[in-house]
Formats: sequence, C-alpha cells, structure tokens
Amino acid sequence: MTRASASASIVLALLGSSSVVAMTLTSADITAGGAIPAVHNYPRCGGRNTSPQLAWSGAPAATKSFVLTMIDIDVKPSQWSHWIVMGLPAAVTSLAQGATSLPGGAQALVSNFGDAAYAGPCPPNGSGVHHYQFTIWALPTATLALVPDQKATDLSARLSSQALDHASFTGWVQAPATTR
Repeated sequence: MTRASASASIVLALLGSSSVVAMTLTSADITAGGAIPAVHNYPRCGGRNTSPQLAWSGAPAATKSFVLTMIDIDVKPSQWSHWIVMGLPAAVTSLAQGATSLPGGAQALVSNFGDAAYAGPCPPNGSGVHHYQFTIWALPTATLALVPDQKATDLSARLSSQALDHASFTGWVQAPATTR
C-alpha cells in the first residue's frame, strides 16, 4: 500500500466512524416511557403541579433559542398542550424541578389548559392511559411568534417546519376509573 492510499484510508475510516451528535432530552424525575410521578400532576388530579427537571444536549451550532412543549398526545383530534415555553436562550440546557421562573427572558405561553405556566397531567376520569410528550425544539431564531392556546397539533407542525432539530421523550399517567 502506498503512503497516499494509506493516508486516504485513514481519512475515510475517520470520516466513516465520526458520529453525528443527536439532540437528547432527559429528566431526572421521569423515566422515558415510564409513569409520571404524581407530584407532577395537576392539583385536581392529586398532584402538586411541580414541573419536572429537564436537561437537553446536542443542539445544532446554529441554534439561537429553544421552545419546550409538553403535549398530551392521546387527546383527539388535536392533542392538548400542557406547557409551552418559548425563548429559552441557546446557552440554557436545563430547567430545574419546580421551576417557578424561566431563564433569560423565556416565557410560558397560555396552554390549552388555560395556564401560562406548567400545567401537569390530569386525564379525565375513565379515559385510560394518557401519554405526555416532552419536546425541546432548537430554533434558528432568537424569537418566534407563537399563538397562545393554539391547537397542539398545529403548534407541533409549525415547530417541526421551523426547528433545526428536536428531541423528545414520553411519560404516561393512568386516568382514575369513572365513578358512579
């Protein structure tokens, strides 16, 4: 093997082994795919409405801000937004459990629950298991005009079309049985 072909082989091997860093979203409070602890539930559903700890990484270098959404994907036909935080600065990579203030001028929008804050899970009695998808969206702009109380499916479609990347995980809550 010549020196040039050996060098080319090494470069190709390095390029082939390089991995693209994908965005991730995790929580110390909620296991992806697992039950959401009751402390995070809305008060009328037996919780304390405590937002979970969240952390994200791997955002594209061009990210200027983040939007965080929490959506009940089992509400038909338009799903249901429980938490929408926009304008999270690109340097922010986490929110603490029970966050009552948002970093760097970020703001919560009015969700379908009617709250401009975290509004925890609260599936209607007798409606079975509800899945809550937490998503962090990396945006190429510092701001984005979003409509408060927008249908969750429309919100997700808009963010999907404008985001550089995103990461999600889902947790679930079992609705109480119907009482007679």
